[in-house]
Amino acid sequence: MLELVAAFICLTTLLTFVNFRFIGLPPTIGVMVTALLFSLILQGLSVLGYPGLEERVQQLIGQIDFGDLLMNWMLSFLLFAGALHVNLNDLRSYRWPIGLLATFGVLIATTVIGSLAFYIFALFGWHVSFLYCLLFGALISPTDPIAVLGVLRTANASKPLKTTIVGESLFPPYGRMDRHLNVPFSLACV
Repeated sequence: MLELVAAFICLTTLLTFVNFRFIGLPPTIGVMVTALLFSLILQGLSVLGYPGLEERVQQLIGQIDFGDLLMNWMLSFLLFAGALHVNLNDLRSYRWPIGLLATFGVLIATTVIGSLAFYIFALFGWHVSFLYCLLFGALISPTDPIAVLGVLRTANASKPLKTTIVGESLFPPYGRMDRHLNVPFSLACV
């Protein structure tokens, strides 16, 4: 597992360098774009007659347990890195805007995204339950603190804006889920 983590870190470092040297996008967006370009190059090489390369990459990816890799390794480091850059005194001074965004903002975004997904799916003839569309909206509504911090740093945003957005992303309205009860942790404690 540690070899895979080291490989991901090396690949991300390489993609960051390519972005910095040749593309010049903000780091979070640039790594995604260079990874997409890298994937397209691999597909192009496969079409040009290097089928062993595609099979080798598929075999390598097939060995990875992405659930374990994401939940036990990467997510904890990403959330820790996002929380590490936040001053607790600043969070206290902006607690009301952060609290409102973390509750009502996410709930409104969940409803809007879920409703739009429901109607867009219907336009394509896909019949997806409205509850599943709301679940999709809840999954993508909370803010990603690492990506937001990178973009706000690049844009030279004001400190209150940075603190509010990052604080909102660190406090989701539903809290952590209790694994055994499948209910929000705050309800499991009651």
